Amino acid sequence: MISGRCHCGTVTFEVSLSEGIASARRCDCSLCARRGAVAVSAPLDGIRYLSGQDRLTLYQFGTKTAEHYFCSICGIYTHHRRRSNPNEIGVNLACLDGQTPFLPEVLVHDGVHHPSDGPSGDAGILRFEAFD
Repeated sequence: MISGRCHCGTVTFEVSLSEGIASARRCDCSLCARRGAVAVSAPLDGIRYLSGQDRLTLYQFGTKTAEHYFCSICGIYTHHRRRSNPNEIGVNLACLDGQTPFLPEVLVHDGVHHPSDGPSGDAGILRFEAFD
């Protein structure tokens, strides 16, 4: 279990990741492109709220299948129930203690052409190089 929290600390949770940070990815759909978060995978029942679950705000759009959760106090996206696999959640890597979203490479999925809508795949790779 990895501990996580929103920016203000109102929402705290523990999560069991399916593949650790090896599942890290971004998406290029309209919402993900704007929020810019790197998400890691967990089973739907892999999250346990320690505090602030009642302070989460749900946002949905389009097919309203995916459920995107944000802290209603600080506005930080913590996690979402995936449209591509409703039995899985994507957790904001930046919300997890001891983790960073600034990975050398992050796979970007083609969310513009969603797998639920037909053929899709990967859109590219996002790279980060730290200055020495």
